[in-house]
Amino acid sequence: STMRERKTADPLNSADPLHSSTDVSEGKEKLRLKQEVGLISSVSLIAGTMIGSGIFMSPEWVLHHMGNPASSLLIWAACGLLAMFGALSYAELGTIIKESGGEYIYILRIFGSFPAFLFAYTSVILVRPAGLAAVCLSFAEYAIAPFYPGCSSPQVAVKCTAAACILILTIINCLNVRLATSVMNIFTAAKLLALLVIVVGGLVLLANGQTQNFQNGFQGTTAGVGAVGVAFYQGLWSYDGWNNLNYVTEELKKPEVTLPRALMIAIPLVTCLYLLVNVSYLAAMTPSELLSSGAVAVTWGDKVLGSWAWLISLSVALSTFGSSNGTFFSGGRVCYIAAREGHMPDILSMAHVRCLTPSPALLFTSAMSLIMIISGNFTSIVNFFSFMAWFFYGMTISGLLYLKIKKPELPRSYKVPIIIPIIVLMAAVYLVLAPIIDQPQIEILYIILFIFSGIIFYVPLVHFKYHPRFLQKVTLHLQLLLEVAPTTRDAN
Repeated sequence: STMRERKTADPLNSADPLHSSTDVSEGKEKLRLKQEVGLISSVSLIAGTMIGSGIFMSPEWVLHHMGNPASSLLIWAACGLLAMFGALSYAELGTIIKESGGEYIYILRIFGSFPAFLFAYTSVILVRPAGLAAVCLSFAEYAIAPFYPGCSSPQVAVKCTAAACILILTIINCLNVRLATSVMNIFTAAKLLALLVIVVGGLVLLANGQTQNFQNGFQGTTAGVGAVGVAFYQGLWSYDGWNNLNYVTEELKKPEVTLPRALMIAIPLVTCLYLLVNVSYLAAMTPSELLSSGAVAVTWGDKVLGSWAWLISLSVALSTFGSSNGTFFSGGRVCYIAAREGHMPDILSMAHVRCLTPSPALLFTSAMSLIMIISGNFTSIVNFFSFMAWFFYGMTISGLLYLKIKKPELPRSYKVPIIIPIIVLMAAVYLVLAPIIDQPQIEILYIILFIFSGIIFYVPLVHFKYHPRFLQKVTLHLQLLLEVAPTTRDAN
């Protein structure tokens, strides 16, 4: 069949079939995921995912929407605090529902099949590919910036480079899982090196008295509700990844302890680093120079490092490539689990018979990302990505509040004070509604219509389990073409 028959289970039953899942990377069937991720690895996973392209691309847009340096720094600090509150709320969810899959599995277990399908449908087709497209566009900006000194890079060159990046990542991830993870680990060092160079350079500039950009820092602050919301979108893009540990809950050692501890270490660390990097940018260039820069870190390198500025371009390009690889690598997880639950076409839960990689899911993500690169730019993709992401973050947090109020007897080793998820839910509602109220865009209506267009597919394919014969033939031909086979799920 083209869609797996979804098992009915108690939404919060810890003995759910998902605990016995198929490990595609090892090519084994009915294998419980090994709990091998400790505290240090967990901190690295969160910080390594969060530190990607955003801190090198978003500062100019946060400043643009806020109007001055001081208020933009407040936005960066507030984004870090909101990411921390969201992560702590997810930590409690992760100790109640100890399954991998993040928002998808939480929505499925708390609210049921239909909203979980809408999340999977939106995530697989739009949200994940949009995130990958934005990171690859960031990589492209920095990779080709040295070839166009003193001027903005042509959009055609940027988009072609980003598309080439996606195709290379597709080949790497489809060929070998270990190769993909090795690439991810190697490039983590580059991003840390680039940020440390920028931080140290900024501290030297401040010590030499270059503080003029921070005088009268709040003059000309933007007060518009929608503008502040869009500034938050751009800032929160740089913090995206705070929830990544919840996608691998089944693989954590002592998740009830490791999950909250790793979050409390990694997110404040990243927040401090981001604030120092922004201070360094503003110490080196005026707000107008920062706003006119297509690649902020490159402009900073030109002003501070002189002839060694190419090191920044290289480091940031390597950093964003590594981040895009991480985004691409984890992007198939929701797709695979949703297919395993019967919410996605069966072909997306299959693995290559020799490489043992989830190549159909990876190829689909790649194709959707290429479409987004052709049709959009960095800032518009980030805004629409953030709108959809915070819509579902809000739904997930409301699920936690439901569990805290209606099911307080459920065993949980970590409890977050109820005021924290309430704050996150209020922020999510604000981030979803503010841009619509203040500066309505027709694209937002298209996104909302797209989310609910999932009903057209859910009713016949999932609810009534209707499987057209021609789709079965398409699945069979795709299996033969891609050399993939179904992975066996637990029959109990």
